[in-house]
Formats: sequence, C-alpha cells, structure tokens
Amino acid sequence: MPPRFDFTIHATDGKARTGEIAMRRGTIRTPAFMPVGTAATVKAVKPADVRASGADIILGNTYHLMLRPGAERVARLGGLHAFMGWDRPILTDSGGYQVMSLSDLTTRSEDGVTFKSHLDGSRHTLSPERSIEIQRLLGSDIVMAFDELVPTTSTPEVQAAAMARSMRWAKRSRAAFDSGGAHAEGAAIFGIQQGALDQTLRGDSAAALTEIGFDGYAVGGLAVGEGQEAMFGCLDFAPGQLPADKPRYLMGVGKPDDIVGAVERGIDMFDCVLPTRSGRTGQAFTRTGPINIRNARFAEDTGPLDPACPCPVCHGWSRAYLHHLVRAGEILGAMLMTEHNLWFYQVLMADLRAAIAAGGITAFADAFRRDYAGPRKGE
Repeated sequence: MPPRFDFTIHATDGKARTGEIAMRRGTIRTPAFMPVGTAATVKAVKPADVRASGADIILGNTYHLMLRPGAERVARLGGLHAFMGWDRPILTDSGGYQVMSLSDLTTRSEDGVTFKSHLDGSRHTLSPERSIEIQRLLGSDIVMAFDELVPTTSTPEVQAAAMARSMRWAKRSRAAFDSGGAHAEGAAIFGIQQGALDQTLRGDSAAALTEIGFDGYAVGGLAVGEGQEAMFGCLDFAPGQLPADKPRYLMGVGKPDDIVGAVERGIDMFDCVLPTRSGRTGQAFTRTGPINIRNARFAEDTGPLDPACPCPVCHGWSRAYLHHLVRAGEILGAMLMTEHNLWFYQVLMADLRAAIAAGGITAFADAFRRDYAGPRKGE
C-alpha cells in the first residue's frame, strides 16, 4: 500500500534540494509547482492537459469551495477528486489568505473569522476546526492549518499578535485533523510559519510549529506586496528555521524568477495563479521573459510563443494566430495561452530538479536570470 506521506531528499546543492513526496494518490517530485484550481478547476484547462504539462499536484481553496458548491455537497458527490476529474494529489488552502484579502468583510476573534460571502452576503464562520472539517469533506491530500495572515506593512505589534494567534490556531488545527479522521483517510497536514519579515518572530513560529509536529511546513505571509528583495531577505533565514527533513512550501509564489531564487534558498513547493491568470489576459512566459501577445507586432509573426518550449501550443500554433484569438476574445485563446504557461512552469521545475541533481543549481539559476531579464524578443 502506498505510504500516507513520505518525503525523501535525493540530492542537495547548497540550500537547494530535490526529492519526492510519496502519497496514496501519487508521487510529487520536488521542487514542485502546483497549478491553482481555486474553484475545483484549473481555469481554462482540462485536468488531463494539466497532468500532461507535468503537474503532480494541484491546489484547491477551502474558502471558495465552502461557499460554492459547498463542502458537504462535494462530499456527497464523491469528493473533490471525483468531482473535478483529477486523480492525483490535491493540496487545499485553509482559507487564511481570504482573512486578509477580504478583510473588509470579516470580523476576527480568538475563535475564528466571521465573514460575509462575497457572492451573496450570507454570513459564515471559519475556525480552525471548521477549516479542517471542510478540507476533510473535500478529500484533500494535503491539509493546511488555519492561520491569520497580516500584511508585512503591519505594525510589529500586529505582526506579533497575528503570529501568536496563528500558532494557537495551528495547535487546534492539528487536534482537529487528528480527531476528524483525515489522517486515517491518508491525508497529511502542513503547518504555516508566520512572522512577516522579522527573523525572531519567524523563529518563534517555527519552534511552535515544530513542537506541535506537522508532515510539512509552509512559509506564509510573503508575496503580499513586500517585493522580491524583501522576500528573498526573509527566505535567506526562514526555510532554515524549519525542520530539514520535511517539505517546505512557499505559499502564493510566484513569478518564474521568484521561484528560481526561492529554490536556491531551500524551498520545495510553490503555488501561484500567475500562469493561469496571465494566460487569460494574453501574457505568455518565455525563457527570454514574458510577452504580451496582444502587441500589434505579433499580428503576422509566424513563430511559436517560445522556440525553446516543448508544449503542444508552441508546436501547433503561431504567435499570429494566438494574437488573433486573444484580440478577438475567443475562448480558445485563453485555453492555449494558459496551457503554454502551465508547461513553461513545469518545464522550469523539471530543469531545476535536474540542475540540483547534477550539482549545477547556481550556474542554471544565473543563466536563467540572465536570459529571463534579457531583451524582450518581439516586444
């Protein structure tokens, strides 16, 4: 029988690591990028095409799925995997991010968060216990502890209070996970380190999480407007405060060069809406930097989006055709652009894994940054 959760590090190069997470629904190669399927779909792409791009795991969102179609309904319909037609692992966000992003609709207390639905104004309460229950009903493979996220621009007092509350909620999340049956059903649970950009707060958070004990650990509270330099400054110390034998997940990141820099600093897992959101708005990622396919100079460009890309889009359609589709508002344009972007991210992750295994992460990262920041071909 496949293990519930087993993380193996196969090679290291500096702080960078490559390995595998073995779970009942499949193996996750690390470093791993998780396409975001917020509402039980990776937007504009069929599950089989997400898998074909190289994705081993996707992300779903507790907050959005609890509102529509409802966790209990998903459970009655056989769970999230059967509902959306994805048979590989799924990680579910706990809903903590929405506590911050929808703060004008929320009221926080020690018990949890009461909020108005952004869909219909109905009132709901999300607590650590309810968040874990929802994730169990969805059938999540990797469950996230419920936390309180605050902007890195918050006062030190606010940051310290939010971190301390997140650690209390982490303990309640772990207890709810252990008593709710998710462990017996093969799921794992990750804790979330908080503390903004403060090394002491991050260290205290890591110590509290380690004492509770989790299958993996996320670095939370970054990529919320602090900028790459500040984020990397935090990542210079934050991953090393977490257990070395467990996966480290940087939530909500990010741009390709963000990912490369974070891998160099010891991060194993990522998620971000950028490849799908950008695809729907006409932006394609390439090894020489992102391009806006709406640009008029692509109207008669017969070349592929990225000559170095192995994806079906780059082998099947020209920049001129994609320019036409996107400018015309055709649904196929969003589908093809998104498919390409997902491939770009997964090829990047495969290249990172290979570079770490070969002991060449620094050379690869330097070359990637040089090319990615170079002249924008066709722009």
